[in-house]
Amino acid sequence: MTARPGVVFDIDGTLVDTNYLHTRAWRRAFLEHGIEVPAATIHRHIGMGSSLLLERLAGGARDDVKEAWRRHFEVLKPEIRALPGAADLVRAVAASGAAAVLASSSEEADVRALLDALQVDDVLAGVTSAGDVDEAKPEPEVFEVAMAKADLDRHRTVVVGDTVWDVEAAARCGLPCVCVLTGGIGAAELEAAGAVAVYESAAELVDRLASSPLARVLT
Repeated sequence: MTARPGVVFDIDGTLVDTNYLHTRAWRRAFLEHGIEVPAATIHRHIGMGSSLLLERLAGGARDDVKEAWRRHFEVLKPEIRALPGAADLVRAVAASGAAAVLASSSEEADVRALLDALQVDDVLAGVTSAGDVDEAKPEPEVFEVAMAKADLDRHRTVVVGDTVWDVEAAARCGLPCVCVLTGGIGAAELEAAGAVAVYESAAELVDRLASSPLARVLT
């Protein structure tokens, strides 16, 4: 099979409005265990793997805190919604003939909740979850696995994300990263991290698809 062009999408904060749900769940988990971490600080670490988040914010592995996060996040799951334009963006990529791949290191049940919100299963070339990777972002493994799953041509693949962790992980794969602001990270910070372009939202990216960096991989 010939490797094909594609777009690898981060999900949380990029396609689905969950970054602040994760922030709330971690904040409650930390408080439950007597750890004071401002919500703003937690938010800035959303998008990296939970092990690294705990190392940076709780001083190391804390299974008790992670279990508390899981419990609080389950309560918030009914609030999960797709972001405006997200499904349209994924479908536009697939309709062009390029592969649309979703890259996540979240547990399979959490990824399923995100997919249920997006309703794009019928056009996806692949999806990753925690069972596919050993190390989460900013390590590049999740994007490497996503490319392998869909047999993507590295030289014709673009990442779409919303955090500096997405940009860093993409760069370690040699991939350009287009960012959206719906995860709550500012344009200046994303550009400083190396984002090749920044858009307000998936909806804006759909509207400007033909002039965006994604155009070079759409067939």
